[in-house]
Amino acid sequence: MFSVNGRVAAVLPDNIDTDIIYPGRYLNVTDREKTPEHLFELAYPDIRAKLQPGDIFVGGRNFGCGSSREQAAAAIKFAGAGAVIAASFARIFYRNAINLGLPLIIAPDAIAALQESDELEIDMAAGRIVNKTRDQEYPAAKLDPRAIELLQSGGLIPFLKKQYAEAAHA
Repeated sequence: MFSVNGRVAAVLPDNIDTDIIYPGRYLNVTDREKTPEHLFELAYPDIRAKLQPGDIFVGGRNFGCGSSREQAAAAIKFAGAGAVIAASFARIFYRNAINLGLPLIIAPDAIAALQESDELEIDMAAGRIVNKTRDQEYPAAKLDPRAIELLQSGGLIPFLKKQYAEAAHA
């Protein structure tokens, strides 16, 4: 079982693009750990102030659409978010997030029911979201075992470092 537990920090609408998540004017920021300073700065600046480590974002359809900038996923991850749940994700955003170690959960049936401050437990291998606040359960797309392995490692780079270290000692 690979699960994430957290509180819903924000419920966002459909078509949250990468400019809304991380404005293009900050692409010159090269330290990924500084990207959270500009997370949702233009459209939802109040989110950063209330975000707690492990919190979960909820979005509608097409979350992460727009450019292929990795900084959008990095800003969410390095702000301490535990996961993002959405009805659907833009493919490049989805891949960037998994490679960075940020869990993304596709759960269109859950979106309308989730509200800010709901406490959730997400089992990504089983494809299940439990809303502890409302005593409800929602189906989610199961994550591929390889994606789970990347997430458990903290992302693609930590995963590859581990693989190379193991190969060097074999």
